[in-house]
Amino acid sequence: MQREILTQLLAWKNRSERKPLLLKGARQTGKTYTLRNLFGEQYFRQVVYFNLQNPDPWFIELFNEGSIQPRRILQQLELRIGADIIPGETLIIFDEIQEVPRVLTSLKYFAEEAPEYHIAAAGSLLGVFLHQDTSYPVGKVETLYLEPLNFREFLLANHQQRLVAQISHHPEDIYSNGALIDAFREYLFTGGMPEVVDDWVRHHSVTSVDTLQAEILEAYRSDFSKYVDHNLAIRIRQVFESLPSQFAKNNEKFLYGVVKSGARAREYEMAIEWLVDAGIVRRIFRVARGDQLPLKSYLDRSAFKLYFLDVGLFRALAGIPIEAISEKNTIFDHFNGLIAEQYVLQELASSRETLYYWVNGSSAEVDFVYQSGMHIIPIEVKSGENVYAKSLRSYRDRYHPILSLRFSLKELEYNDGLLNIPLYKTFVSSKLIEAYLHLDGPRSDNNLDEAP
Repeated sequence: MQREILTQLLAWKNRSERKPLLLKGARQTGKTYTLRNLFGEQYFRQVVYFNLQNPDPWFIELFNEGSIQPRRILQQLELRIGADIIPGETLIIFDEIQEVPRVLTSLKYFAEEAPEYHIAAAGSLLGVFLHQDTSYPVGKVETLYLEPLNFREFLLANHQQRLVAQISHHPEDIYSNGALIDAFREYLFTGGMPEVVDDWVRHHSVTSVDTLQAEILEAYRSDFSKYVDHNLAIRIRQVFESLPSQFAKNNEKFLYGVVKSGARAREYEMAIEWLVDAGIVRRIFRVARGDQLPLKSYLDRSAFKLYFLDVGLFRALAGIPIEAISEKNTIFDHFNGLIAEQYVLQELASSRETLYYWVNGSSAEVDFVYQSGMHIIPIEVKSGENVYAKSLRSYRDRYHPILSLRFSLKELEYNDGLLNIPLYKTFVSSKLIEAYLHLDGPRSDNNLDEAP
């Protein structure tokens, strides 16, 4: 299974001096497999791996009693494994590092005193633990974030390397590809959790995918009660279970009353923060202005939306059957386009874009806006081939952005600053945006039939 993050991991490996690496990400996104198997075993002569979720007593004693200076730690690790730890040849991995806080603290000293060693750490609930006053080595670690597989990675896992190469090299080609569209629908069903994708590639079993997704969701639920007190666990679960209903009502912001009748923000703020910190949900804020830089300065923290980590898990949580996705356009005729919107956000999040959304009173709402250099780009997600978008028209008339994006089932089209990108080509959207960003007028070969 190929992961795009490997390029960043190799860049970290090859630096002459480096900070320890911290790989963050929600539970079961493949952090351990990526670090240990894809990266460590292929690019190092030796991998020394420690899982801190159930560490040996000697490991606890090593870090919790005595100095955590690198020289002492390395010497003791060498005695334990019976081999030398050689800079450039050995990768040391501390998995679930949040479980032993002094290991996290020790990364500061490795950065300062032993930068020649390759030290990597991973943590599923690290964001949660950092809000519990855990000492964090600010400025002393390099942080990467592992998302679920995006659609491009899903295609590669399904042995579609030639198709990926064709689209990557020629993203502006206008053609309908049945294999690509079929794979896109499969991805909406499976999502990008590595275990689910691997099972689908090997067995193509709908029942098996449903079972695995249910197990992952239940593992998330068990974390609620495992790491917090009973009252907070109940509220976290209530927010978690309310997500499909939040989408179904097509609200312009998260409504606490959907979680529980009469609920107030202060009762559920900590629950939402826990889910965000755990990486289980994505939160995007509303911006008050759509024409002022930087966008972050104009966000409204009282108005936000929550999206799920993974489109496949969200489908399972919402109980949307595979028939709704596999039948032509059915999934895009119901559920207020919640699957398409979730998918686009997940694809853009894999490139670490910071997204917001814009609302003009009750008359217009643009799904996403983001800042690209000195430009603000609005994004409308349409769930089918009906691409009329009153809200995007309102935004464009008001702010006159140099480029606007629309993701839909229509083929690639451009007209007068509006670029329509097929949903299944989202993974080449950055190339398309770069190609079209500075055009002054419509391209004669890609005229847009229906401007919003």
